Amino acid sequence: MLAARFPGILPAMSEDEALEAAAVQSLNGGFRFEHWKRRPFRAPHHTASAVALVGGGGNPRPGEISLAHHGVLFLDELPEFSRQVLEVLREPLETGRITISRAARQADFPARFQLVAAMNPCPCGYLGHPTQACRDTPDQITRYRGRISGPLLDRIDIQISVPALTQDELMQAGAGEASVAIRERVQAARGRQMARQGKPNAALGTQEIDRHCMLDAASEALLKQAIVRLNLSARAYHRVLKLARSVADLAGSDAITSSHLAEAIQYRRGAA
Repeated sequence: MLAARFPGILPAMSEDEALEAAAVQSLNGGFRFEHWKRRPFRAPHHTASAVALVGGGGNPRPGEISLAHHGVLFLDELPEFSRQVLEVLREPLETGRITISRAARQADFPARFQLVAAMNPCPCGYLGHPTQACRDTPDQITRYRGRISGPLLDRIDIQISVPALTQDELMQAGAGEASVAIRERVQAARGRQMARQGKPNAALGTQEIDRHCMLDAASEALLKQAIVRLNLSARAYHRVLKLARSVADLAGSDAITSSHLAEAIQYRRGAA
């Protein structure tokens, strides 16, 4: 449900983004005029083949990865997808493009999407449940989580563990917030990014990160501790800084404080 609502809180599509998304969808005959400037939402089943997800064929056509261009790609039951298919995600998550090579020709499709994935904590799904005991052994749980490689997890900036609700929590009506209200905050944060650097934080290069994601002394000390304790890679280091910059933008802050950085680091260790 959260993944399906996600396109509703993303910033409005620009004219160029809408044209790019429509052009890709038109290659598969899937574009509809009533969907103009509506961010795509793709949710392939975990039994989908590599060709369906990545694209291909004698005359290469875009797959789900490219059809989600400028939108959301939702992968439910992430460990159930083929390992080969999941590893293909690494290139587009890094470059925003996917290259399909065949004997007759080579095709290059855009694939800049927001990846949202979900998985159970263990094969039976009850690890950490407040009332139901988990039936899996530690070895089974390790093998289950091991289906997702470290390099792929390293490219997922926000990893959140969602515990099961108790009976009282489930029956209690929660105070929700409309997507429109959240979208206004996201639009304001995107506006700050475009005014400051002319591009979203996710698109910042290494030198731009050094310029726009500067830390104070307290934040630098915190990040050094996180690098050692969490064994952060160079990629994770830059992604934490960009995420902290986004957290600061959502808070309306010009500077990244230690609280913004701590929140970004916390998301990086959520799945553990």
